[in-house]
Amino acid sequence: MRLHVGCAQWTHKAWPVAAGEKLRSYAERCNAVEGNTTFYATPSRAVAADWADQTPPDFRFVLKFPRLVTHESRLAGGGEALRGFLDAIEPLGPRVHALWIQLPASFGPADLPALETFLQRAPAAYRYAVEVRHPDFAAHPGALERVLTAAGAEWVPFDTSVMFASPPTSDAERDAWQKKPRLPVRPQALTDRPIIRYLGRDDPSRTVEGWQRWLPVVVGWLREGRSPTVFVHTPDNAEAPALARRFHAEVAALVPGLEPLPEPVPTTLF
Repeated sequence: MRLHVGCAQWTHKAWPVAAGEKLRSYAERCNAVEGNTTFYATPSRAVAADWADQTPPDFRFVLKFPRLVTHESRLAGGGEALRGFLDAIEPLGPRVHALWIQLPASFGPADLPALETFLQRAPAAYRYAVEVRHPDFAAHPGALERVLTAAGAEWVPFDTSVMFASPPTSDAERDAWQKKPRLPVRPQALTDRPIIRYLGRDDPSRTVEGWQRWLPVVVGWLREGRSPTVFVHTPDNAEAPALARRFHAEVAALVPGLEPLPEPVPTTLF
């Protein structure tokens, strides 16, 4: 049984490490990461090869498709950007856990044919995970579930409920309050590789309190033979790696035999 945990990034100003060693240091603490950077710029093949060199073979990336593909072309164009992205990430090989299609809030049920066509044409060498932010999908999930199930793709929930349970108390929380989506929590899995994105608070105790609803869900998935991935966010992300490891530890206490996380060389980084 394997549980992947990680953060929204592998570098942060609060995590001081030597230049060129940030991903390597991160991979000593977590075994997965959200590849948000590829949304803004496609790396070169050399950069992707360096990412592979800095991570062990069992480390996993969930890489976001470029915004030109998902937001500007809305899955109906951007062919050159798509081909460039797929070529660039090839050196990562099996470290690519899933390719992440994060869609804008304006992408609603009427746009489902574009998603269905995109998934039908997508290379079968990869797994796909879709995050939607239009509220109508939460109210009427059936059509989206059918499209995703037919393609073997996962529906990624972004649980922000703890963030919006009470007013923000810091600049980072106020920024999250303005920018993050407010959607119902969705604990269902469509595939054997469910992915959760969870946003807590800057107070670690509130973050831990808020993820308690996910513990029995993740434990159940593991016992069913699934391999879940959980990404722990906080508004400032300063403590995110330590929190991700704590989530893994809490699950491990309930699931004997769960494969452990790597043990980093003791430092004061996190």
